[in-house]
Formats: sequence, C-alpha cells, structure tokens
Amino acid sequence: MALVARQFGCKTFVMISSDKAVKPTNIMGVTKRIAELINLGLQHEHTRYVAVRFGNVLGSNGSVVPVFQQQIAAGGPVTVTHPEAQRYFMTIPEAVQLVLQASSMGVANEIFVLEMGQPIRIADLARNLIRLSGLEPDRDIRIIYTGLRPGEKLFEELMLAGEGVKPTSHPKIRVLDGGSISFGQVRLWLDELSALVEAKNVHGLVKMFQLIVPEYKPSKEVLALCEVDRHDMAVVYRRAREELGYSAGNIA
Repeated sequence: MALVARQFGCKTFVMISSDKAVKPTNIMGVTKRIAELINLGLQHEHTRYVAVRFGNVLGSNGSVVPVFQQQIAAGGPVTVTHPEAQRYFMTIPEAVQLVLQASSMGVANEIFVLEMGQPIRIADLARNLIRLSGLEPDRDIRIIYTGLRPGEKLFEELMLAGEGVKPTSHPKIRVLDGGSISFGQVRLWLDELSALVEAKNVHGLVKMFQLIVPEYKPSKEVLALCEVDRHDMAVVYRRAREELGYSAGNIA
C-alpha cells in the first residue's frame, strides 16, 4: 500500500503501528517494526509518510473487553493470561482523534507515539468489569489464569531506549528520532522478503526479520517451525540462477 501511495502521489500516507513493534517477540510485532522502517525509507516529493505507534484500544476488534463481557454474561469464568500482565489502553474516540492530529503534524517520514498514560493490569480490568456488571469477582465470577501465549509479553513498551523522543505541539503526541533509511535499502529488504515468502521458507524469513530488526526475539514455537526448512536451498539456487542469467546477459 505504501508503494502504491508513492506511485500515485498520495498527499499523506499514515501507517497504524503498535507498541508490539518495540522489542518484538512475535510476528505481528516484528512486521509492524519493519513497516515503520519501510515508511522511513519511502521518501517522495509528493507523499508524506507518517507512522503512529500506540497501545490497545478499548472496545476495538481484538480488544479483551468484549471477550470479558461475553464471559461475564455467560456466568464465567473470565480468562486472563497472567496475574501481572499489563497493557496500555485508550478509548476509540481518543485514538482516532490523536491519529488524525498526528497525521497533520511534521514534515515527512516520522514516527509519532501517542501518550497512553500508565499501563493497566489485565486482571484489574477484568475485576472492574465484573463489578460494573453488579457481580463480585471470585465469588460470583471466577478468574482463571491460562498462561502467556507464544510470543506474548507480560508488558509492552512504547519506545526503545535509543529512540530519541521529542515533544510536539500536542501534549499527548511525541515524535521519535527513527534514524534514516534509504529507499535502496528498503528495496533490497522487500526483494529478499518477497523471495523468501514465495519459497515459503520460514527459517529464512525469521533470519531476515532478525537482520532488519536485531532486537527481535522469536518464540521457541517459531524457532521450532524454522527447523523444518532451515536447509531449504530453493532461494539460494534461485538467486544463483538469476545471477548466472545476469552474467550471461552481460557477456552477450
């Protein structure tokens, strides 16, 4: 989508990022971070590229709130991954307003971070929702802990220690110094990733993710998947054939 926006000279392209892009431990997080970096490298005279990074939005698709409400309505139990799990939250209207504000700020190729306040314990959120339903936690509705899922963290972060953060004209929006990425580098990444996806080489993809995002720590479940095709040479052979064809063309 970002390349199409560049091709047709869209005025502004806004990418919705996530706190999962910081020190990612799952595929969603690392691909969000790679998308941020691609955004930084797609400099164009006609298109402003902006990324906005924030946490969870209450009541949105995938939010825990509707899940908890359904579990409470069914009489429980309410399932929480871990008693100490914490997340950042904001409401849908606040998130929409701040994203629109951020999209109109800056010059181009910037990553904005929304002020999310203090993180909230998921267990506390579940207890509050039970009480708002007129019930008592652990008496009327049980809370059970299911354990963290593969690639899931106890808490998320909104920025890396090395990312310089600066204030903006809006008190709830900050801008990060994401560094500079050339379009040539972006093109090399995309070519390599496209080849690995076409070859369905999970091992190669994870290695490429780690090359682009060194702080990415894949889960043991993803590493187990990598073992299946770590010796798949399809991409290597394909690249060799392409180079051979290029050399032959130069000779001709």
